[in-house]
Amino acid sequence: MVFSTLKKRATVMKINVAKSSGFCFGVKRAINEAEKCRSSTDEPIHTLGPIIHNPQAVKKLEDSDIYSKGSIDEIENGTVIIRSHGVKLEEYDKVRDKGLNIVDATCPFVKKAQSLVALLAEEGYTVIVVGQKEHPEVKGILSYGPADIMVAETPADLEDMGYIKKVGIVSQTTLPTSKLEAVVAHCVPRSTELKVYNTICNATSIRQEESEELARISDVIVVVGGRNSANTKRLVELCRTIQPRTHHIEVADELEPEWFDGANSTGVTSGASTPTWVIENVIEKIEEMASK
Repeated sequence: MVFSTLKKRATVMKINVAKSSGFCFGVKRAINEAEKCRSSTDEPIHTLGPIIHNPQAVKKLEDSDIYSKGSIDEIENGTVIIRSHGVKLEEYDKVRDKGLNIVDATCPFVKKAQSLVALLAEEGYTVIVVGQKEHPEVKGILSYGPADIMVAETPADLEDMGYIKKVGIVSQTTLPTSKLEAVVAHCVPRSTELKVYNTICNATSIRQEESEELARISDVIVVVGGRNSANTKRLVELCRTIQPRTHHIEVADELEPEWFDGANSTGVTSGASTPTWVIENVIEKIEEMASK
């Protein structure tokens, strides 16, 4: 953990910043790919869906004329960057068939989950993806499996699964380990052969553990990240179960002075798609509020 201190009124308030705050490996890679692509061509560049789940980072790319499109039909020429969450296999094929230049910025951990789904299906397993059905990463992973592939965020989603001889399981990369464990435990008595690949990114687990630790030692928690970011919202949920004075913001201007009344310490953590400069602005704003 990284610590800094600042004065608040007549007291001293400590700001605890999670070491893992800022871009994760996959997000950093995607942004770097986009910037490298922009520097190498004057042709139109688009991402298929937001490249990452952070509006401020997406806006910054728009300033470099890299725009997010919701459909391949909206893109006629130039380069398509595949977002960090990946896309459905059929979408990828459609981009290729349209003759567009492809830069695949899919997180390598997501690519691994996609490949394992295809492998499990080939080996004759009924595949279960543990994750959020409507999350773009999960939609992409599901497309690499057969028609009978299942998705479950909790055991309740599998209450009608019945007995299956061979079950293969992979997970959304940003899911809490506890959710994967719960689904696996549900499947053990309902199958003869169970093969589980833990495809949860280790950085996700570390970020969640650090955020929980912050919540235990801080009077106030500020979680910085996009409201469309599932992993950020998960951090908010985890922190709030420990420290009720947990607040989710996207930018520094959303901070409210009264959040810090009577607080001796504040913890700051972020989702995996939150730029460092956004976090730094938040810390500066807290320091400014505490010095008044």
